Amino acid sequence: MAENPDFDIQDFVPYLLNQAAEASSLEFQQLYKDRYGMLRTEWRVLFHLGLYQRMTAVEICRKARMHKTKISRAVQKLADRRFLQRDRSAEDRRVEYLTLTPAGQAAYRDLMTAAAAYDARLMAGFTPAEAALLRQLLRRLAAG
Repeated sequence: MAENPDFDIQDFVPYLLNQAAEASSLEFQQLYKDRYGMLRTEWRVLFHLGLYQRMTAVEICRKARMHKTKISRAVQKLADRRFLQRDRSAEDRRVEYLTLTPAGQAAYRDLMTAAAAYDARLMAGFTPAEAALLRQLLRRLAAG
């Protein structure tokens, strides 16, 4: 097996991004799990509906960049908990629009406040310019 003495996994950008994502999301993940019993996908569906108000599962898949099976399961769990409601399109019965219920809106507002506070704590170790640059570079990487 050929070795590359200049390659160090600790400096491999995908590895670093994964490590940073795990380290930075664990505490917040515990918060939405403890408060609402949600998994990561459910939290992401809730946040997309909170931000965009009315969406289809397909639209959430595209925006969240998640597989339709995971989104479908999350939608079902949130519907079971009465955090969202489903409305069939009058024009196309195959299309289902999702919106947050009052309970879902309350959970969204609560978690949005917690997310903003958590984000501020994460960014407190950076200067405003560093935080802005980090966000800009991460957006660029995410855009592909």
